[in-house]
Amino acid sequence: MHTLKRISICLRTRLGRLAEERGDVPGWVLVTLMTAGLVVALWAVAGPALTQVFTDAIAKVTGAI
Repeated sequence: MHTLKRISICLRTRLGRLAEERGDVPGWVLVTLMTAGLVVALWAVAGPALTQVFTDAIAKVTGAI
């Protein structure tokens, strides 16, 4: 019985802390913006090469070579 009471108190304490947390919104916004920036930068550098690879692959599959 004593163990159940301790577990109950522990759970209530942890759930209370979770309810108080608001999260790290600015951090997630920064991560999202940095990821979008990396995608744009990589696309600017590798876009033409990726387009050519895709075009060549489609041509081989369709037999247009």
